[in-house]
Amino acid sequence: MIKTIFLAGGCFWCTEAVFKRVNGVSEVLPGYIGGTIKNPSYREVCNGLTGHAEAISVRYDTSQVDLSELLLIFFNTHDPTTLNRQGNDIGTQYRSGIYFTDIEQKETIKVVINQLINENAFKDKIITEIKDATTFYEAEKNHHDYYNRNKEQPYCVFTINPKIEKINKYFSRNLN
Repeated sequence: MIKTIFLAGGCFWCTEAVFKRVNGVSEVLPGYIGGTIKNPSYREVCNGLTGHAEAISVRYDTSQVDLSELLLIFFNTHDPTTLNRQGNDIGTQYRSGIYFTDIEQKETIKVVINQLINENAFKDKIITEIKDATTFYEAEKNHHDYYNRNKEQPYCVFTINPKIEKINKYFSRNLN
C-alpha cells in the first residue's frame, strides 16, 4: 500500500536528500506545511511570514519499508530537541514536525517516540510537533533535487553531506 507522510526536519534540501535514498520511498517532494496562507513562496516562508514549516512529502510503499524505519531515519538526521532551529537555520520554518495522514501513522509515531525516550536516545526532550497533515504546498522547481544538483555548494558540503554519511553508516540496509 502506498502512503504519504509529511516530515519537517529543518531545511527541506536536507530531508529531501536523505529520503530520496531510502528503499521503499517512491517520491519525495520539498514544500511547505502548517501555515496560514495559500500557495506561499520560498521567500515568504524563509522570512517567517506564513507560519509554514519547510517540509517534505514522502510517498512510501508499506510492503517495502515500515514507517517506524522512516521515523528512525528522520529522528537520526536532524535534532528533534531544538525549538525552531536546525544548526544555523533558525525560525519557525525550521521546526521539527511530523504531519500524519491516518490514525495508524499517528500511533506508530507515538510508539517510536516512546522507544527513543525509553532508550535515552537524546539528552534533551523531543519537541517534534505531531499533527494531522494540512495542505502541503509543493516548493518551486528550483528547490527540487537541490542536493543532487548542487553537491559542491558549501551548504551541501557542510550540512547535508554529514547526514548522507550518517545514513550510509547506520541505515545502509534501508538505502537504494
